[in-house]
Amino acid sequence: MCATPPTRSVSFAKATRVADSRESIASGLKSVFDALLLNRVGVGAMTAISLLMLGMSLRKGRQLDLQRNEQRAELQAERDRLEAQVRRRTAELTELTRHLQTAREDERARLARELHDELGATLTTAKLDVARIRRKLLAAAPDLMERFDHLNVVLNNGIALKRRIIEDLHPSTLSQFGLCPALEILCREFDERLDCKVAVNVTPVTLSSSAELTIFRLVQETLTNIAKYAKARSVEVFLAERDGSAVIRVTDDGVGFDPKAVARSTHGLLGMYFRVEAENGELSVVSAPGAGTRIEAVLPLSEPAMTDGLDERDDTPAGHA
Repeated sequence: MCATPPTRSVSFAKATRVADSRESIASGLKSVFDALLLNRVGVGAMTAISLLMLGMSLRKGRQLDLQRNEQRAELQAERDRLEAQVRRRTAELTELTRHLQTAREDERARLARELHDELGATLTTAKLDVARIRRKLLAAAPDLMERFDHLNVVLNNGIALKRRIIEDLHPSTLSQFGLCPALEILCREFDERLDCKVAVNVTPVTLSSSAELTIFRLVQETLTNIAKYAKARSVEVFLAERDGSAVIRVTDDGVGFDPKAVARSTHGLLGMYFRVEAENGELSVVSAPGAGTRIEAVLPLSEPAMTDGLDERDDTPAGHA
């Protein structure tokens, strides 16, 4: 009998091992493919979720942008409304200030006329009566002459006081002679009354009558404050045209003050601000303790045709009657 060849058994074993390897490889590949598929599904899902979140974020961002734009528009509209209201109220207050100043000056003018007509006539009559009685008593009762002379002095002082009060109430020099002569007279009287050297450097400027009155009152109020508080030895009053505006400046070498520590209403500053602002001007106050004070106002010039009929002053030298 012949034996089975051993090569057939070896081949069968090798085939079995190859089949097992192929199955193992196939199983591994299937696992890899399954893992890759799951990874792809996961990546796709994450991508979809990310895109969804991005879309929601962009939509939310657009909504926030729209809300911010709407809020910004509402804030701008409210700001515009408030600014318009402020401008309207400012215009109303300016007009009210101008009206009150006009009413105040009209009342002052009325009081000045009454003082001039009534009190002036009374004092003048009394002075004439004293003069007549004095002549008759000169020989009959010479011992009364001293009393009559004193009475005459008192009447003269009363007449001078009446004139000064009338001039303070309503500056007749301003309407009769113009701004520059009126300022010169005002400064000269201040110099004589308080023995304070006042340097006047004023040149004619074209202003409305209300602006001229504002400048006159500004200088008058400033000189009053200097007399009360400044203890100044010298004062300078300057008026000129500069860059299409009228500049009025009053400077003293007095004790000065700290503008930040003093309310604007102190020393009549508030009234000055209101007067100047009512004429569309600007007022500045520069001072320091021990360094004197400078008050400067800048007012717009007026056209010659808008000077309220004051052009007749131009027929006289220097533009004043």
